[in-house]
Amino acid sequence: MDPPNGNTTQGSSAMPIVTIQQGPRDVELKRELVKRVTDAFVDAYRIPAETVQVWIHEVPADSWGAAGKLTADK
Repeated sequence: MDPPNGNTTQGSSAMPIVTIQQGPRDVELKRELVKRVTDAFVDAYRIPAETVQVWIHEVPADSWGAAGKLTADK
């Protein structure tokens, strides 16, 4: 059965874009993250890896906070 909006999930040309917002990380860690996220979409959606895009937005510690404090101040 097709989803209510009429789109089919198998064979869809829609390209998944995954956005990750985080503090700065080492490039090797980001490579591993992109690989694992891509593999998860390939496994779950049965789509080619080439159709998965992962965007990493790094935010400096002085540009975000939690619990009322800048992360840089912790």
